[in-house]
Amino acid sequence: MRVKLFDENHEKDLEKVINDFISSSSCDIIDIKYQVAIAVSGEDQIYCFSALVMYESK
Repeated sequence: MRVKLFDENHEKDLEKVINDFISSSSCDIIDIKYQVAIAVSGEDQIYCFSALVMYESK
């Protein structure tokens, strides 16, 4: 089993990089763990969308 980590500032960007990884690699996806972190800096909210993809190489 192998893992790949993804970290993006926008959920659509995370979706794109994960879909690109899945379509460009010949692997079997075992599981995907998803997480959102939010931080406040002054009046700004900073989001971090991340995922851990567990997969088997073919």
